[in-house]
Amino acid sequence: MADPTPHVVTQLLHDWSQGDETALEKLIPIVYDELRRQAANYMRRERPWQSLQTTALVHEAYLRLVDQRAVEWQNRNHFFAISASLMRRILVDHARQHQAVKRGGTDLKLLALDDAEPTPVGDDIDLAALDQALERLALLDEQQSRVVELRFFSGLSVEETAEVLNVSTRTVKREWRAAKAWLLRELSRGELA
Repeated sequence: MADPTPHVVTQLLHDWSQGDETALEKLIPIVYDELRRQAANYMRRERPWQSLQTTALVHEAYLRLVDQRAVEWQNRNHFFAISASLMRRILVDHARQHQAVKRGGTDLKLLALDDAEPTPVGDDIDLAALDQALERLALLDEQQSRVVELRFFSGLSVEETAEVLNVSTRTVKREWRAAKAWLLRELSRGELA
């Protein structure tokens, strides 16, 4: 997420929040590569049958971001956190549509929660079930839910996640471990499918 112009992005976001449409036109070329990186992180985990492409995901997220007129953008990190959340919603919606087409088929998009560590429920996790579990986790601990969203879905490093959430890297690591344990326990129960 290192960008030589974080203050420029923050200023453009502020100007856009204040109704300056030209600020959005200036902002998009600056943030487009980062949005593509986020989308590529999402898409890297997708099943081969996935028909949604990285560029389409970025463009869909862009359309939804443009509709976010009531948001008081705090800074570029806030912008990228919102974009990560929107991309997650798009992919979950797409997975649910695919499942509806299959009339209840069980071959939803499957994702590895942590590529480095085997999980008790196998290497793959149902995206729709993970989304439901994240919503439940958010009710219990919003910060842990955000850490998972930013680390897993957006592909941010521990340091980048700490910057977005304005917490220490130690806190991110602790919350990441706790959230993964809680999610794996919930998903292994099979109650969310």
